Amino acid sequence: MFNWKEVFSISLILFSVIDILGSVPFIITIRKREGRIHAEKATLISAALMVGFLYLGKSILDLFGLDVASFALAGAIVIFIVAMEMILGITLIRDDPDAKGTGSIVPIAFPLIAGAGTLTTILSLRAVYEELNILIGILLNLLFIYLVLRSSSWLERVIGKSGFAVLRRVFGVILLAIAVKIFKNYALSV
Repeated sequence: MFNWKEVFSISLILFSVIDILGSVPFIITIRKREGRIHAEKATLISAALMVGFLYLGKSILDLFGLDVASFALAGAIVIFIVAMEMILGITLIRDDPDAKGTGSIVPIAFPLIAGAGTLTTILSLRAVYEELNILIGILLNLLFIYLVLRSSSWLERVIGKSGFAVLRRVFGVILLAIAVKIFKNYALSV
């Protein structure tokens, strides 16, 4: 049954976990490397992952013999690598010339937007809230994500080069802390 209070709670929880505003420096880095961000593609793939995981997540993990903790740790490793790139200003993951234009999918759609934290949160929400309210919360977050991805060029102009350099490192440290937190929370349960 539809419930505004549940939708509001779910939306805030997902907004905090996804942290698309905190990811703006990383999104700008990907846009510079790729040439552009395909906001529609990234949003649609994120939507498919989130909604698919809402209904099939536990079954998919079980099919591969994985648990939520292992999935979360894998996502934490990817986030850790991305954070190190942002902090040190280096490229650890080399570009594949044949994969040009895939930055909207990996790492933006997954693991940045629909990563281990988001997907495990969705599994947790399913145990507490109605599916309809979770779907609405997901859709509201996706709308905001789409707007942020579409305005990445404008955000870069507003922030400026020096502001971007500072934010990139600051958010790199925050991303690194998120990776460490995920690792710390789930490493003991594997």
